[in-house]
Amino acid sequence: MSNTPTPHISAKPGDFAKTVLMPGDPLRAKFIAETFLENPVLVNNVRGIQGYTGTYKGKRVSVMASGMGMPSMGIYSYELFNFYGVENIIRVGSAGAINEKAKLRSIVLGMGACTNSGYASQYGLCGTIAPVASWELLRAATAQADRMGLDYEVGTVLSSDTFYNDSMNTMDWQKMGVLAIEMEAAALYLNAARAGKNALCICTISDSLVTGEALDAEQRQNTFTEMMELALEIA
Repeated sequence: MSNTPTPHISAKPGDFAKTVLMPGDPLRAKFIAETFLENPVLVNNVRGIQGYTGTYKGKRVSVMASGMGMPSMGIYSYELFNFYGVENIIRVGSAGAINEKAKLRSIVLGMGACTNSGYASQYGLCGTIAPVASWELLRAATAQADRMGLDYEVGTVLSSDTFYNDSMNTMDWQKMGVLAIEMEAAALYLNAARAGKNALCICTISDSLVTGEALDAEQRQNTFTEMMELALEIA
């Protein structure tokens, strides 16, 4: 804990709960805190990356934004796992469908995260590591989603380093059964594995490369409440 505060997080030791929900958008973090948490306290606002801690049905829970992309997720999740004693991080984000199984507004539970990123090269492994979710969180999420009667799919996502892909080959991942594309899960899963902690990516489909459907920014920020409640129930 001697590494706190960090250049990116001003919180004090003990300010974060053992489980942190991480949307990419700081305004989504604020929405979750103000909508679902009792007595939320702002514990971080460095660079506008809002982090709150409160309670949900008597459980102490935190929520903090990760920002966009694997470098940003890599920094925040690393510091939470290694410097703030966080045990579980649940990403609650948006994703674009690249498979017809993933419908607009449905939920995808990322069992694994394919990636075009070189993030894992830092570990110096002689081979290819598979970034995967923690089984305990994935099992809890599927059971809770069934109890809630949610429309969801379990499978792999693609964590991409590029939003605007000049190669135009994103849909090629569909042939390997990948459900959706997002930008953070692989880094989160790798950081969790290295720290011996737990992570899960829960995404709501905000747009579809298959059908061309898309939700606007306000809808993405404020209407993905089923995903938020699912994450809070297993926190």
